[in-house]
Amino acid sequence: MNTADLRVDGARLWARIEALGEVGAVHGPNGERGCARLALTDEDREGRDLVVGWMHDLGLAVTIDAIGNVVGVRAGTDPDAAPVLIGSHIDTVRTGGRFDGNLGVLAGLEVVETLAQHGVDTVHPVAVAFFTDEEGARFQPDMLGSLVYVGGMAVEDALDVRAADDGARLGDELARIGYAGPTPCPAAAAPHAYVELHIEQGPVLEDEGVVIGAVTGVQGISWTELTITGQSAHAGTTPMRLRRDPGFVAAAINTGIRALATEMGSLGDGSQVATVGRCEFSPNLVNVVPASVTMTVDLRNTDEALLQQAEAVFAALCDQLAREEQVTIERRTLARFEPVEFDPRMIQLVESTARRLGHSVRRMPSGAGHDAQMLARVCPTSMVFVPSANGLSHNIAEYTEPAHISAGADVLLQVVLQVAQGGA
Repeated sequence: MNTADLRVDGARLWARIEALGEVGAVHGPNGERGCARLALTDEDREGRDLVVGWMHDLGLAVTIDAIGNVVGVRAGTDPDAAPVLIGSHIDTVRTGGRFDGNLGVLAGLEVVETLAQHGVDTVHPVAVAFFTDEEGARFQPDMLGSLVYVGGMAVEDALDVRAADDGARLGDELARIGYAGPTPCPAAAAPHAYVELHIEQGPVLEDEGVVIGAVTGVQGISWTELTITGQSAHAGTTPMRLRRDPGFVAAAINTGIRALATEMGSLGDGSQVATVGRCEFSPNLVNVVPASVTMTVDLRNTDEALLQQAEAVFAALCDQLAREEQVTIERRTLARFEPVEFDPRMIQLVESTARRLGHSVRRMPSGAGHDAQMLARVCPTSMVFVPSANGLSHNIAEYTEPAHISAGADVLLQVVLQVAQGGA
């Protein structure tokens, strides 16, 4: 058959998404179905075992590296050619959905199965990977596995990272679940190219009625943990003028970074966003001025200079509040990645392929971090987005309709085919 007419089996892909979604499943009051599969937990091990089993069923040569990244390879006709790598992740946040990350990995398996079913050989091998701890919900930084894979972080340093929730050492947890593999990190050779299918995780495609996003790059990300220490005191007897209140400082930082993002948006940089995602009070009692607050600040921008500007304003705000409220503020960087631009030819290939298949398409940056931004350091990289219902992600109500899942997987298949045959 003409490989340009090849399409995935959408029902088969959906069935795998449903099956993996049952591992670590969580349910909402209105029938929502999500997942809690934090990296290197028992649930993550069960999910890994399921996907590795599917890889073996498809006859892939499976390797596991020292940080737990898993790669399954379908051989090409040229034994010396580097593989075209399809990848993403299967770990989730604690209140995650069934599509974030999982779609990219399982669509990769569907691409491989479609090629095998129709007897299509490729010059380059086609490989499917899932990377360890993409979310960063348990171990920081996020995209940790792919960062190690490309040599951006020493494997020894990564193995010594401690979990944010219980202090467990990453290397110990990796061994405990049986995924401390023998393959060295970083990878011995770069892929020929990397392609990742992902849900948008935002509202733009749905709002504009567009089916495919041709992703141009990923925003720069700056994660900071603050520990604000003041003086615990009685809530009723301590005058406001005599307080050293870290709770007030935390609130002022939250409103301050919101104002920062809003102001930068009014000046024409609508891509600046700012979020306080975690805020923990101690002793966390209704009638006590807190002794300390630990909080996180997430700043993102598509422009590195503007992101640095936002970081400088944020740092100055912290210094000002520390002086005025007589508290101490310790800042610790959890993650810092510059904005990434994807390969122009790969972006064009995604865009033209989507149009050829009859889908509406628009170019757009990613506001979320992805393994693709790490792979872009070593090989031509692109991403394919499909719509997220109501723009929701990192939420058990996360959903992408089956027709859009199939559309994205068809684009992925055709892009991979063209690249794996040496056509791009």
